[in-house]
Amino acid sequence: MDRFMKRSPHGLALLLLAIIFVSLNVFSNLSLRAARLDLTQNNLFTLSQGTLNILNRVEEPVTLKFYYSQDIAADQPKVQIFAQRVRDMLEEMATHADGRLLLEIIDPEPFSENEDQAVAQGLVARPVQDGDVIYFGLVGTNRVDSLEVIPYFADERQQYLEYDLARLIHNLSQPEKPVLGIVSNLPLDTGAGGMMAAMRGQSQPFLIYAELTDRFDVEFIGLDTIKIPKRVDVLLLAHPRAPSDLQAYAIDQFVMRGGRVIAFIDPQSEVSLTAGPNGEPLRGYTEQSNLSRLMQQWGLEMDENVILADRKRAQRVSAGRDARRALTDYILWMAYGPDEMNADDPVTANIDRLNLGTVGVLRATQNATTKMVPLLSSSEEAGVMTRDYVLSAPTPDALQRRFVQGEAPYTIAARLSGKVKTAFPDGPPETGNKKGERAKARDHLAQNEGANIIVFADTDFFDDRFWVSEQNYLGQRFGVPIADNGKFLLNAVENLMGSDDLISLRGRERVVRPFTRVEDLRRAAEKNYLDEEENLIARIEVAQKELDQLEQTGATLGDAEAAAKTHRAELLSARKSLRRVQGDLRRDIEVLESWVTWINIIAVPLLVGLAALGLAYRQRRRRLATQKAGGLIVENQGAN
Repeated sequence: MDRFMKRSPHGLALLLLAIIFVSLNVFSNLSLRAARLDLTQNNLFTLSQGTLNILNRVEEPVTLKFYYSQDIAADQPKVQIFAQRVRDMLEEMATHADGRLLLEIIDPEPFSENEDQAVAQGLVARPVQDGDVIYFGLVGTNRVDSLEVIPYFADERQQYLEYDLARLIHNLSQPEKPVLGIVSNLPLDTGAGGMMAAMRGQSQPFLIYAELTDRFDVEFIGLDTIKIPKRVDVLLLAHPRAPSDLQAYAIDQFVMRGGRVIAFIDPQSEVSLTAGPNGEPLRGYTEQSNLSRLMQQWGLEMDENVILADRKRAQRVSAGRDARRALTDYILWMAYGPDEMNADDPVTANIDRLNLGTVGVLRATQNATTKMVPLLSSSEEAGVMTRDYVLSAPTPDALQRRFVQGEAPYTIAARLSGKVKTAFPDGPPETGNKKGERAKARDHLAQNEGANIIVFADTDFFDDRFWVSEQNYLGQRFGVPIADNGKFLLNAVENLMGSDDLISLRGRERVVRPFTRVEDLRRAAEKNYLDEEENLIARIEVAQKELDQLEQTGATLGDAEAAAKTHRAELLSARKSLRRVQGDLRRDIEVLESWVTWINIIAVPLLVGLAALGLAYRQRRRRLATQKAGGLIVENQGAN
């Protein structure tokens, strides 16, 4: 052995390296099976704390059957990549569930028993060439035969994968869904078609309502309710009719008993005017909603005669007949981002964008006994306009000319907490009759020390057109959010029900990341454009007035021609000014885009290259210094 070591030191080193390599592999397989290292930019394979909490609360085993046509999808690289991500995340969840999550991966081959099971359990197949189909879905079951299905993993919802999987597991791990009571004058459950469409099986419920029914046991509360049932955990008031004394008392006593309320009210509800099958709004619609009597006791009020306008957060709409601009700001429709959200409240901490329209303004009342905490506020460039003026249908440009900045920011949504007294100090109302029954005076409560209420001064919030892009894939109707309206509502309900785990999951992906510098440039140019346009109109009016006066006074033909020439010169000058403003806007944006492009193409790689050269130079200096030191040691040893 000594002879071998002396003759082949390199061979021995290789042998030792091989032994160490095998030993490390055996050790890692036995001891590090659960270890994970996620190097992806957005931590795609790292589970959120909310998901871990949900997995830890799974008491009885949940079985997940992942159906994926692996062989048929072999020539579908996009599907393969997504399927691998789904499988990796399911395996990660199963690892953290400590045996309470049973994962089965099934390849439903054509005409097999597995394919029959997939179809029977509600999965849908995507056809491909040669007449084959791809199954790519998930079926979840629990011990009591509850069933949750993702029919097909649509690529459009890839960024919500963790949330969709965690929600499915969460629903299966709960023996009973929490109950959400709803009082609403919006056709949430039928869509614009109303009951007639529902009776024909053609209803299209609001997508936000579909989200609620997936997560909660939804129960509509009638107008003649004596008492909100005790089984209701949270009460959602979504654009309610003006409540009768009976209904107001039922809501009041629900709050007195400690019930949690989310109220959406509106000075002008555009979604309520959505045309039904006959081209008109559904029968019984109401354009306004308020809860003045109840809100007075809650410590909040909304003026029904004013509507918020926000110049900084205005949405872009078609400019109509103005050929010089394709889009313009509509200051009555807003898109609010994190700057306007309360980052300290779990309901709004992860909200990136809310799209709203014809919004109201909330104010705390004098002598309020509750604490009001804004959840959503306007920007600092906001003001109010009278409802009567808004209903006169002014153009977007006319709205901007009339705009006057007010005492912004204004509160749009708020949380109320603390002591609330009943709005019925004398007990149940005398009108509370229903089938010979009446609210009993002995059950009357006069005060709640710990109310928790959320009020939102907008109901267009619910309109699918405002927050979601509806998709229909293989017969599966789903929405791809373009804003976080649905997320906000689910956050609010779950927060009031005491569950914040799914809230953290919905906040992992940003919906939109606007280029704010370009938006600021465009908004400034738009303001200059409107100012120039207003000057143009004024100059036209003056020139026209002068021409009219010349005609009335019988001016000579030469004077009329001179005036017309002056008029045309005024118009030409004004139009040049307008073109200059638009040209400056395009030029500023193009310069900014060019800088960003060059920074990405040249500056960033250059910085990375310089950093690499600097690191290489540093390592070379260290190596030279080490060699030099080694040479000195050798010389000293030789001298000795």
